[in-house]
Amino acid sequence: MRPWRDSPKDRRSYHHGNLKEALIEAARRFIAERGVGGFTLVDAARLVGVTPAALYRHFRGREALLEEVAGRGFADLADRLARAIGSQGTPLERFTRMGEAYLAFAEEEPGYYAAIFDTRSFGAPVQAAETRPGPFDLLVEALRSTFPAGFGGVDPRFVALEVWALSHGLATLAAAGQLPKGPGVPDKYELLRAGVLAIVHGAGSPAQRQGP
Repeated sequence: MRPWRDSPKDRRSYHHGNLKEALIEAARRFIAERGVGGFTLVDAARLVGVTPAALYRHFRGREALLEEVAGRGFADLADRLARAIGSQGTPLERFTRMGEAYLAFAEEEPGYYAAIFDTRSFGAPVQAAETRPGPFDLLVEALRSTFPAGFGGVDPRFVALEVWALSHGLATLAAAGQLPKGPGVPDKYELLRAGVLAIVHGAGSPAQRQGP
């Protein structure tokens, strides 16, 4: 993400007839640096060089703008996960690659990532008319194709939720600088791979689930 600057270039975007896109970009940048609650419509208007009243030509209010940012991020994340599961390699490699794509998205697009989890549920569609699968649907489908024998009666959606929780937890801890670092300490991608293997193999083993 480029450093924060309230530059003439930002403000000129409206004069090129692209106010809606300029506002979405302004909101995304504000969220990345200040959090979802760290800006107002006045802030966004000031950044792109228009009056707050001009914003209402495109958005009903601040929440509508946030919904649009979340929708853009949601679509970006779904595209990344779809590319990962459609890449080369064994089914398990491709499934693990989805988790890596998730972590990369959280790191590279903090504005989108924060907006997604503040304004909508993970499994919700971007728009009512949207027909392509969302991130959670892709995760469940990937689990079913990677492990066709199932998980000993465990619903794949439950396993998908555990994998998602692991990915989200690692992304959140990494963003907060709370993951330990140092010689011999695995990074977030290594932790994810080990955690995914533990989850899916544990779910697939009735004896391991029941314990001694």
